[in-house]
Amino acid sequence: MLALLMASMFALDVTADESPPTAEQLRFFETNVRPVLVEHCFPCHGPKKQWGTLRLDSRDAVLTGGDSGAAIVLGKPNESLLITAIRHSDPDLKMPKDAKLSDRQIADLTRWVEIGAPFPQFDRDTSGPQRLRDRNHWAFQPPTTPSIPVVKNSEWIRSELDHFIAAKLEVANIRPAPRADKRTLIRRVTFDLTGLPPTPAEINSFLKDDSESAFAKVVDRLLASPSYGERWGRHWLDVARYADSNGLDENVAHGNAWRYRDYVVAAFNSDKPFDRFILEQLAGDLLPFESEAQQHEQLIATGFLGIGPKVLAETDEAKMRMDMIDEQLETTGRAFLGMTLGCARCHDHKFDPISTADYYGLAGIFKSTKSMRKYTKLAEWYEALLPSAEATAMQQEFDAKVAIKKNAIAEFVAAADQAVKGKLSAENKSTQPPDNLELLYPEETTANLKKLRDELVAIEKAVPNLPSAMGVTEDKVVDVAIHVRGNPLKLGDVIPRRMPSVIRGPQPTNISATESGRRQLALWLVHPQHPLTARVFVNRMWRWHFGQGLVRTTDNFGLLGEAPSHPELLDWLARRFMADNWSIKSLHRVILHSSTYQQAAAATTEMLATDPENRLCSRTNIRRLEAEAIRDAMLAISGQFDSKLGGSLLKLKNREYFFDHTSKDATSYDSRRRSIYLPVVRNNVFDMLQLLDFADPTISTGHRTSTVVAPQALLMLNSDFVMQAASDFATRLTIETTDEDERLTRLYELAFAREPTTSERQHDRVFLAAAATQAHKGDEMTRRQFAWAALCHVAFASNEFIYLK
Repeated sequence: MLALLMASMFALDVTADESPPTAEQLRFFETNVRPVLVEHCFPCHGPKKQWGTLRLDSRDAVLTGGDSGAAIVLGKPNESLLITAIRHSDPDLKMPKDAKLSDRQIADLTRWVEIGAPFPQFDRDTSGPQRLRDRNHWAFQPPTTPSIPVVKNSEWIRSELDHFIAAKLEVANIRPAPRADKRTLIRRVTFDLTGLPPTPAEINSFLKDDSESAFAKVVDRLLASPSYGERWGRHWLDVARYADSNGLDENVAHGNAWRYRDYVVAAFNSDKPFDRFILEQLAGDLLPFESEAQQHEQLIATGFLGIGPKVLAETDEAKMRMDMIDEQLETTGRAFLGMTLGCARCHDHKFDPISTADYYGLAGIFKSTKSMRKYTKLAEWYEALLPSAEATAMQQEFDAKVAIKKNAIAEFVAAADQAVKGKLSAENKSTQPPDNLELLYPEETTANLKKLRDELVAIEKAVPNLPSAMGVTEDKVVDVAIHVRGNPLKLGDVIPRRMPSVIRGPQPTNISATESGRRQLALWLVHPQHPLTARVFVNRMWRWHFGQGLVRTTDNFGLLGEAPSHPELLDWLARRFMADNWSIKSLHRVILHSSTYQQAAAATTEMLATDPENRLCSRTNIRRLEAEAIRDAMLAISGQFDSKLGGSLLKLKNREYFFDHTSKDATSYDSRRRSIYLPVVRNNVFDMLQLLDFADPTISTGHRTSTVVAPQALLMLNSDFVMQAASDFATRLTIETTDEDERLTRLYELAFAREPTTSERQHDRVFLAAAATQAHKGDEMTRRQFAWAALCHVAFASNEFIYLK
């Protein structure tokens, strides 16, 4: 009976279409799958012709299939006729018949089947896409300047933003949750701003401060901490798809990517205005500078465009260039606009009013930008030298050594040639000497010449490791023709470089014939009337402080994205952000000083009935710490934390392979430094971070999922890192106090920012006694230490440690 029930459930899971595809899945389909179907499948299996009665132009048609049955089995590519056909694994079933698809195209179609074959359901309804492509969509209109709502519950108000929250709560007849206790607040805000737990001294100082400004002092202290930039810089690195390796086909080291990471950390710590932050990342190489340090900073900033994944072994140079441009364009769209622009590469965007002309208007900007040093054979990305007096001296010394050796060789050859000519003349040789007189050199002369040339080769190989940074620079300025269906061999109209016309507010910026347009693009993005840039960023900040954004689809403000829960508040925050000179730290203060942020997490029956998903912000969401914060907190609490800032932990040289002939990544993660400094290897992310939902470094993302799966519990119970951290924690407690009751208090303060209850003390003493008895060897002190390490391990594995409330 159980087997039948499970089979029934499984059948429903793979055949039913109960949940609509996500925006990310649809983006994958539009970018990677639809172009292949249109180009290679529709001519024979589309609306005009159906060989074998098979159509592939809708999801229903694909699932229904033709004479041979269903074209695919959802989630099972190896059992799908379509995948068998395109792999050419069956001699009697090969499609397309004229030429096999590329490995990348086959992989994309296979992945499409694995994720359930997402396909727009209204594809045959011509009114659907037109209805979705609404140019009057709220996100395309400049932000308004809303008035502050008047509310009844005025005593609850701490910040102007509270008015917007309270107004909606009053309409829903919900009272907000009370303020969280001070221990909860300091743990919450310390993790939020620094990604680290508060120390007992910091907690006690806050508890003793009864002034109205006590919490504001804590916020200011945390914002001034270097750890703040590491924490919030990591959030931006998710958006920038940061990695220390290329990934894809040639997973080679981004040996200088760390400079961009450190630039981001420094930008957040210095409260660099966000509009300037954007300008430097898109066009830092084009901006004037007042010092060598500023020049370096601006060159490094353009790493935003350079650190994305690239197919470096692509033999089709035209396709390679357009693939890289598409990746840069898509990342720019998601990062700053909260829009998926890549869908318009092959056709007008199916959901948003972005045309192929809009896409190629932007593509011209990036094609006029040099991102690669070369495209032939194994392509190499561009890196900018960071000029300095020291670098100039090193280069000059190297050039001088090469020149001296070349001159010595030239003089040696001239003398040897003269000797040969003299010998021939003395011997009255009438035959014409060979063009290469080296053929007549004596054996000793040849050996000496070879030695000199070998020395030159050795000198030339010892190229000085001059400071350089991944980035971009200007290239030949071109406008790009529309690539029909994304094919670089089928060209349509040439589109002048420009910005998408759907974005209301900022006036079109003219791009001169001598500039790529990156500078104009950046200035357009930070125009005060631009409807998306400020909104997208303040929404991301709201998401990281509250667990969900005012717009829950943080990377999609288009027609498939969700509407904001508090549209007036979103606009008010965006306007306030720009009015405060795009200061990120000022925006933190606006949010953190509010009653909305300082609420407790307790939910009443009334709240759960009226606002089950907490869209009205009637309480605080309980949130799990991100992977990095969990690891860093264990290091900090155990006393093993290395707080050194910046630099690289990558052991490979620039452009060196991560996976050599052993097919094994030898990257080490045993450092005790913050997780932000651990190498990020695309396609092989550190397993501890991966298990705890680290962001996919191949795409731009402003949101992280928070899964609850068994391997996470196994990690916290069995990981060598966690067990070592627990042992170090126990050692720290033993050193700091000999009194076991004080030691228990210290454990709870460090791990949970609170004191243990009487009941917890009793249970923990029983646990310690039992654990010491179960220790297999050692004297009493050793067994007792083992017991304390076990209790510290329990603390690390507990929900209270890894969740914020």
